[in-house]
Amino acid sequence: MRSVLFLGTASGAGKTTLAALYCRYLRKKGVDVVPYKTSNLSLNSYVTEDGKEIGMGQAFQAWASGIEPTGDMNPVLLKPSGNGRMQIVVRGEPFIDIVRGQEYDREKIKELGYGSFDRLVSEHETVVCEGSGSPVELNLMDTDLANVGLMRARKVPSVLVADIERGGVFAAVYGTWKLLPDDVRGLLKGFIINRFRGDASLLDSGIARIEELTGLKCIGIIPYETLKFPEEDSMSSKKGSIGDGNLHEEFVKNLDRLLELAEEGGVDFSKIEKIVDSSA
Repeated sequence: MRSVLFLGTASGAGKTTLAALYCRYLRKKGVDVVPYKTSNLSLNSYVTEDGKEIGMGQAFQAWASGIEPTGDMNPVLLKPSGNGRMQIVVRGEPFIDIVRGQEYDREKIKELGYGSFDRLVSEHETVVCEGSGSPVELNLMDTDLANVGLMRARKVPSVLVADIERGGVFAAVYGTWKLLPDDVRGLLKGFIINRFRGDASLLDSGIARIEELTGLKCIGIIPYETLKFPEEDSMSSKKGSIGDGNLHEEFVKNLDRLLELAEEGGVDFSKIEKIVDSSA
């Protein structure tokens, strides 16, 4: 099993984009890569060629991987409908509509969700997973599927994406590491600082201290760029649209640009490959 999980210090930290970026990096190397997100909370969905509904982020990650989206890439899609109601879509098809406080078969959904992961692992060389929100929302951890839940169920090693634009980036990295349960903390292998403006050497002392405190390795620093991505999670860009051309082509073009900037800025994707190797 070759896989890696991109976690975020918060919603919008950049894990959707970083997962797509790593998919693109592997695709350019000729690796058979596929994206996966166990559970997604979004109204911005995409319908696959065979009629399955998944989160938009996984559709674009699939295109970054050079493949067409499938229902297994986002097996659990939660679609809020207002007034405490939510539709749960499983493997691309409506599973149940619930209201706040209503009980439903969580174990069945978990089984189906991780079954999709297992199928992707068996069919592709590398599975690039994306978490959901923060992995250390203490009130949600017991029912989590996409973060701690996946780490526990399939022992997937992970990389933490932290958004320096919000401030407090080192506290966010350390706090996330510290709050992870003991049984999965060792699966967190490194961190990436996202959306940095200026001279990256200014972060050296802070990075060194975090590495000393946690044992994590800094994989790199992603520069701040106003790129045109579709509206979902960290891929949103309030300052522009995806472009006037083909949605698929415009996204990949923007992603290639970001990949070039990241590599020029010193992001070492080979470190992530070593993390993936540790899961094999």
